[in-house]
Amino acid sequence: MSRSAHALAFAPPEAAADSKRDLIGLSRDALTDAVVRLGEPKFRAKQLWHWLYHQGATDFAAMTTLSKGFRAKLAEHFRISRPGVARHQVSEDGTQKWLLRFDDGNEAEMVFIPEEDRGTLCVSSQVGCTLTCRFCHTGTQRLVRNLLAAEILGQILLARDFLGEWPSPKEGRRLTNIVMMGMGEPLYNFEEVSKALKLAMDPDGVALSRRRITLSTSGVVPMMARCGEELGVNLAVSLHATNDELRDEIVPLNRKYPIAELLQACRDYPGVHNARRITFEYVMLKDVNDSDVHADELARLLRDIPAKVNLIPFNPWPGTVYECSDWNRIETFSDRLYHHGLSAPVRRPRGRDIAAACGQLKSASERLRKSEREAAAVA
Repeated sequence: MSRSAHALAFAPPEAAADSKRDLIGLSRDALTDAVVRLGEPKFRAKQLWHWLYHQGATDFAAMTTLSKGFRAKLAEHFRISRPGVARHQVSEDGTQKWLLRFDDGNEAEMVFIPEEDRGTLCVSSQVGCTLTCRFCHTGTQRLVRNLLAAEILGQILLARDFLGEWPSPKEGRRLTNIVMMGMGEPLYNFEEVSKALKLAMDPDGVALSRRRITLSTSGVVPMMARCGEELGVNLAVSLHATNDELRDEIVPLNRKYPIAELLQACRDYPGVHNARRITFEYVMLKDVNDSDVHADELARLLRDIPAKVNLIPFNPWPGTVYECSDWNRIETFSDRLYHHGLSAPVRRPRGRDIAAACGQLKSASERLRKSEREAAAVA
């Protein structure tokens, strides 16, 4: 399955607004080919790569190890992109959220979560989402299109711009981990996600270890093995229910790929073993999926899979029909899973005050346009 129907139906624009080719997102071979076509020797591509992904340069004039003539040719034919920033917010807990604006005016969000021992960037793969998971705010925004590799990788580069992490530090990084858990389903845009993550993992560039990258899926079963084989990144599965009837309701993709098929794909995921477990995400919904019976069923489902369960307190958003489970209930649920031999930490909500927590991401511009329409209707 090289390209899903979703990728074909929601393809990104073919050309950037200024028609110059974007160097960000090109593979090493493609970058080398571009350099040679400009009449330069191949080794110049390595120098250019260094400026793009080690120095973080966004202006050809700053590339002082390249000749003025070469820089002029680059500026004539190419560009170095970053997503535009329509809004940047900082939570009281230090979480940062960016509303990103791309060349065609479409928008998505990314979030940086600082912790004592790590800094995690939550990256989007699509504008909107097609999955309509009922507890997720992003799922209420229609899918507009897939993001290009340059737009996905550009989020990582932009975050490092803000964090002052150029040139690439060997130690003391603030941005240490990437999670493909932002807007969209990464496995419905695998071609572009794969290109971006391979560039992020390149040892001569951003140089993030595959063990520090996690891809989260709601269960696109046919693409899971390919993800493991081609990328080898950590896998997180949005499970959220212990039986098909309930999961059909809150994660509609389950009707296509039910729990039994999903869990078999997890057992078969390349590289999974007791030292490298699959993370199962489980949002805690009051009186929906949080009983002792649900905990016991979850433990039974995962008994033969090297697994860790992330319990996620539900993060409310306007119009939702769900409530977060009581804290005592969440702790009891966690304890019960531990009793069954499963690691089940409770994820501490971050960035709730700026709607940056898990399940809250949605284009702020869409919310603004809706509020403006409502205000105009009242007037």
